[in-house]
Amino acid sequence: MKKRILITGANGLLGQKLVGLLTQQTDVELIATARGDNRLPFSDGYTYRSMDITDRQQVLDVLGDVRPDVVIHGAAMTDVDKCETQKDACWAQNVHAVDYIIEACQAINAFLLHVSTDFIFDGADGPYDENAEANPISFYGWSKQAGESAVKYSGRGHTPLRWAIARTVLVYGIAHDMSRSNIILWVKKSLEDGKTIKVVTDQWRSPTLAEDLAMGCYLIADQEAEGIFNISGKEVLTPYEMAIQTADYFGLDKSLITQADSSTFTQIARRPPRTGFILDKARTVLGYNPHSFAEGIAMLSEQLN
Repeated sequence: MKKRILITGANGLLGQKLVGLLTQQTDVELIATARGDNRLPFSDGYTYRSMDITDRQQVLDVLGDVRPDVVIHGAAMTDVDKCETQKDACWAQNVHAVDYIIEACQAINAFLLHVSTDFIFDGADGPYDENAEANPISFYGWSKQAGESAVKYSGRGHTPLRWAIARTVLVYGIAHDMSRSNIILWVKKSLEDGKTIKVVTDQWRSPTLAEDLAMGCYLIADQEAEGIFNISGKEVLTPYEMAIQTADYFGLDKSLITQADSSTFTQIARRPPRTGFILDKARTVLGYNPHSFAEGIAMLSEQLN
């Protein structure tokens, strides 16, 4: 029997990588969903259904019709500053939509994997393990924590939900239409153009290759492993260190990279200073083994060619 997996956010970066990975699995029947038209560059190996996650009836109808065994919910509003200025839209996509997906999964007894973020933490003492106390400092972080809570407490007094949460950090990768930049592409282009760039030294993250996040999600979905899992890159680096590694890989002029602290930049939403993840649980339970940042740069370089 093939496992029927439905993903949300198929047009996004994670969605694209999940479609690429899951269509290679002979024991998976994939249903890709997103708002509006299918923007993926190929249509073989999966079925596409248009689904607006903020429309409760649409979510109930599509999941009720498809009846997946597993739902990987990757769709979200992730622009941290936009979430701060467009709070209603953020709450609709990151909280209400999660409620609708939970309700639909409960109705058909599907396993739900919900994708979350390091921004649920205040960044006072990262790197974090799965049991760390959430304390968001931005509206985006607050909305994602509320989504997590909906998943965790979904079984109280209702049909129990089988669930997992995959938390991730600073996802980078190449979208098929080059619609999204990332720190590697930005540093590479800036230095190639001879531009001086300021990069912060006082924030720490575990940069996550989109292919690694997709693999982590697949491992959870395949095993229907319940609970919270940290799925990120294996190193904790500052953006400045990421920029230097990028310049080194492409043989570009590092003297154009200047150190700055966060106060140099005006951003609407607050960012947690030090996050990053401890991956022991994902390694042990799932067999998750992500690439290093250097390997990630090499993979992106290969994809650019």
